[in-house]
Amino acid sequence: MNKKVLVVDDDPDVRSFVVTVLEENDYIPIVAHDGIEGLEMIEQKRPDLVILDVLMPRGSGIRLYRHLKTDEVLKTLPVIMFTGIALRSFLKSQKALDEFKGGEVPMPDIYLEKPVEPEELVQAIQKKIG
Repeated sequence: MNKKVLVVDDDPDVRSFVVTVLEENDYIPIVAHDGIEGLEMIEQKRPDLVILDVLMPRGSGIRLYRHLKTDEVLKTLPVIMFTGIALRSFLKSQKALDEFKGGEVPMPDIYLEKPVEPEELVQAIQKKIG
């Protein structure tokens, strides 16, 4: 059975790139344009993995990431952060700290800084869900 991967990104070029990589590697892509739509897709489609951008105009990736990591049902859902923001900046950003109420921001399962080669993205996906 092919695994479902949710791509949450506001950039149509990035979504197209990731969807192409997923399809070429026999994954079933699901697409959301922002964090709000991403959460709806998670609840409706129950993906096996989420590939998540950080900065989006409606429903940030940080907010969705916080929801996933603090929700008892969803906290085991694997997440690959796929963003143009350096990991150090993400973990120390005031916005992230605010989202986690000043607590420690959980380390993402995998953090990829854009741009990446298709092979690097495939390796990250395979590492998380086979």
